[in-house]
Amino acid sequence: MKQTLSDLMKMSRICRMIFATCLGSFILVIFYFQSMFQPVMRRNPFVVDGCCRKGSRNALQELYNPTQPEFSGAAILHQTRRDQVVDACRVNSASTRKRRVLTPADLKHLVVDEDHELIYCYVPKVACTNWKRVMMVLTGRGKYSDPMEIPSNEAHIPSNLKTLNQYSIAEINHRLKSYLKFLFVREPFERLVSAYRNKFTLKYNSSFHKRFGTRIVRRYRKNATQEALFNGADVKFKEFAEYLVDPATQRDGPLNEHWQTVYQLCHPCHIHYDLVGKYETLEEDANYILRLVGVGENLRFPSYAKSTRTTDAMTAQFFSNISTQQQIQLYQLYKLDFQMFNYSTPSYLRLD
Repeated sequence: MKQTLSDLMKMSRICRMIFATCLGSFILVIFYFQSMFQPVMRRNPFVVDGCCRKGSRNALQELYNPTQPEFSGAAILHQTRRDQVVDACRVNSASTRKRRVLTPADLKHLVVDEDHELIYCYVPKVACTNWKRVMMVLTGRGKYSDPMEIPSNEAHIPSNLKTLNQYSIAEINHRLKSYLKFLFVREPFERLVSAYRNKFTLKYNSSFHKRFGTRIVRRYRKNATQEALFNGADVKFKEFAEYLVDPATQRDGPLNEHWQTVYQLCHPCHIHYDLVGKYETLEEDANYILRLVGVGENLRFPSYAKSTRTTDAMTAQFFSNISTQQQIQLYQLYKLDFQMFNYSTPSYLRLD
């Protein structure tokens, strides 16, 4: 009897072991088949892993103390550009320091990328549409991968990008101190003519015709037709120039962002920009920034259509149609931009 009971207990233990082995094998089989049908999760190249940020070098550190030989030459170039801005601010301190303190409202052009610790001050007519597309890729956490798949109108929807004025004062100061800050500039008069061509000579910009064109025609065109007064669709560059230098325009409030000075849009005498990119070397400078950030292998700055670009020769042609006085007044208006970003006085100007 005792032997039989002992045998039964041994059999019971053996059965439990067999059951446990079978159950474990069954679970492994389930996980195996699940892994076959589930997609492989790939790391998004535009998302910075929170676990890995601490202790790693960010773009700001790589800019000022490059560890890669390819960054050394560019670092020297951008130091020269920074020095140029500082020198121009010092020389023009009487006019650049009229406002000692910036308010959050002054920071609405500064786009923030939290993941890559970037701040970009966008300047209209200096490839800002494509830069906003790139910033949407960087901040989209996988929503976008190709900047050119983003429609241009979507890039300009304010809610698609976060700007610095949306933060608290403490958060603003922290980001200005810790993030890499950059902007892109362009020869001031090329940018001005580009803005005129885009906003006043293209039919689809009827909102600008109504908002600014009608006002310009009413103020500066003698014997204007009723159609011109109503539509404002045929503003001449001479009339546009007269509008810009008219003291009444300054009294109306700040200039529209498309022809406002870079100095007034981005406040480079109050905000220390780490990188000043140039439209003339757009792709080279832009891709340098993307390499600094660590996404250069996955993201390239979009090429732009050179055939439609406003050139120096084209700008000279437009300026030949305005008076010497208007040329002098326009140069005075944009003089700080010329000096800060090391653009020479155009040879076609009649300043004597």
